[in-house]
Formats: sequence, C-alpha cells, structure tokens
Amino acid sequence: VLKGYADKFSRKDLDELTEFVRHYGSKGLAWAKKKPGTGKDSWQSPIAKFFDDSVLQKIEAESGFNEEGDLILFGAGSYDLTKQSLGALRNQLGKKLGLIDDNLLNFLWVTEFPLLEKDPQSGRYVACHHPFTRPLEEDVHLLAENPGKVRAAAHDLVLNGHEVAGGSVRIHEAELQAKIFDAIGLSQEEAEYKFGFLMEALKYGAPPHGGIAFGLDRLIMVLTKSESIRDVIAFPKTNKAADLMTNAPSEVTMEELRDLHVRIQKPETS
Repeated sequence: VLKGYADKFSRKDLDELTEFVRHYGSKGLAWAKKKPGTGKDSWQSPIAKFFDDSVLQKIEAESGFNEEGDLILFGAGSYDLTKQSLGALRNQLGKKLGLIDDNLLNFLWVTEFPLLEKDPQSGRYVACHHPFTRPLEEDVHLLAENPGKVRAAAHDLVLNGHEVAGGSVRIHEAELQAKIFDAIGLSQEEAEYKFGFLMEALKYGAPPHGGIAFGLDRLIMVLTKSESIRDVIAFPKTNKAADLMTNAPSEVTMEELRDLHVRIQKPETS
C-alpha cells in the first residue's frame, strides 16, 4: 500500500511496474486506487468487480488501504514467488519515491526459518539451508507428519535489507540426523552410502555446535552506500566467473597441465 500516491501513478506507470515484477517470475500485477465512497464504488480498479464488498472491506482493514488517495498493489501465485516479486517491487518503489533514508542503519535478526521446502519439480522435501541444520526442539515431532511446518535453528543478521551474516546450529545426534534424511526422501541405503562417515562419527558423541559467518564485503557495501557488491570486492567476478581485473581465467601451459595430470580434450567438430 502506498498511502496518498494514487494520483501520482498513471496507467503507464502501473504498466511499467507490472513489467518490473515479471523479471522476478510474477505473471502480473493488480492495482486499485481509493476514491470517495464505500465498497466497490470507492475502488478504481479493473479487479474490483470480482470481489464482494465484504472481501474489499477485509482487504482495507488488514492492509491499511482505507483513505482516499491510497494506492494498493497486488501479487498472486505461490507464497515464495509472490513474496519475492512484491518484495523487489517494495524496494524499487522505496528508491523511486525517495522513501529510504540512506543514513539509517537498521539491523534485524531473522530466525525460525523453515527447515524444509518442497521442490516444485520432484515434489520431494529438500533442505532450505542444508540437511545438517538442527530443527527447533519443539518441532521435531512434526518431521514425520508435517515436515513443511518444521522450523530451523538458523539465524541471519540483516542490515538495511542485506544479509550480512548467517549461520545455524548443527545436528549432533545420529538418530535425529537419520530422521532428517528420511524426511527428505533419502533411503537408509542412500544415507549410508552418501553420509555413512558422518553417521558413524555422530554415534561416538559429537558436542552441540553451531556458528555464524559474516559477509564483510556486503557489510562494507552498505556502509559505503555502494550500489553493487562488486564495487567493494577486491577481485569482482562477472556472472561468467571471469575476473576482468586479472584477465582470469586465462590460458595455462602444457607444463602446468602435466604437473596437475590434466589433459584437455577438444570437442569434435562436424
């Protein structure tokens, strides 16, 4: 909801915002402007006709879209996709409208992450962080009946919307680790083949352990008000993992390949 911004956004502006959220996987963006009156009469929107007045009143009550001149923007779809696209839109509007104070340092902790999430392709549960993250003690009983509701003992430190540190508490009991493997669809044979060394070690008694890692480059990015993390990394990489400063990767000599016992095989050309 943008309080008092209804008249400052033309249809062309709203179409541009719709194109913006498409870059984040959204299929579109719905909107409404608050006008004088009640119910549908107060909603200037192509979607108002699809809702009963009781639904519109509930939206107004829960969102704060309740004063003449307000603008509300909607997303629809899966939870993660909708949050991702609307979150990006919120940040974009904050910059565009000058609503972000760059002089403030707002820290917050994010805790109680979901431990598992469903993979949209396979339909199986996968680890949100990694399969060795400890679930919260009060949620362990949900692993068998409702894995998607289990929360993780994980923690992120966020500064002005940027993750600057993250970590978790690890599993240190073989029995609990086996339950996690079972929840993500690993058979006992697969778990033994892939992680038998770990399960064996845990049986001897590992102490509780956890930690956190800081991203100093991202922290410096925020403190220096840089637009991109590449501005503060000593050797920034492109999305192709190329380092333009050192011109890497580059050619290697036959002597270097021989020392590493590596052979290059060029693809056959037709």
